[in-house]
Amino acid sequence: MTEVQQAPAAVQGPRTGEPAPDFELLNQYGEPVRLSDYRGRNVVVVFFPFAFSGICTGELCEIRDNIAQFNGADATVLAISVDSKFAQRAYAEHEGFEFDLLADFWPHGAVARDYGVFDEASGMALRGTFIIDAAGVIRYVVVNPRGQARDFNEYRRALSAMVEQQP
Repeated sequence: MTEVQQAPAAVQGPRTGEPAPDFELLNQYGEPVRLSDYRGRNVVVVFFPFAFSGICTGELCEIRDNIAQFNGADATVLAISVDSKFAQRAYAEHEGFEFDLLADFWPHGAVARDYGVFDEASGMALRGTFIIDAAGVIRYVVVNPRGQARDFNEYRRALSAMVEQQP
């Protein structure tokens, strides 16, 4: 599978074919979520700038409305922003998100930095998506500049290709 990278040249993070950096963050309920606990499943890590913002809401609602496609690919969605767990919970309840929203709140943006998608100038995560296979290897990366939504059809193609390649 090819890497799709639409980020500014300054963004440097893990690339396709590399192990995904492990992390542990609190979800909207205050429960710890560790990436490595999902070994054996595909994981879609979706970084988004802020809860309740327009483009972010559109993107996450697209995932919510098409969650069956992720489930069909044995993929768990983990959405991450620098918001607090309290903001994440209000956002999830307001929008009906049943997947985990993770708070990269403190240290501020540490996981986004590990993935190369933290924008120091604005203090937020860029719109970055990392699709990770069951062995913990990154198989797809896209990072969009501020103000540009991701293409849901790209997720679909990347997940389908990954599932086809698995034994």
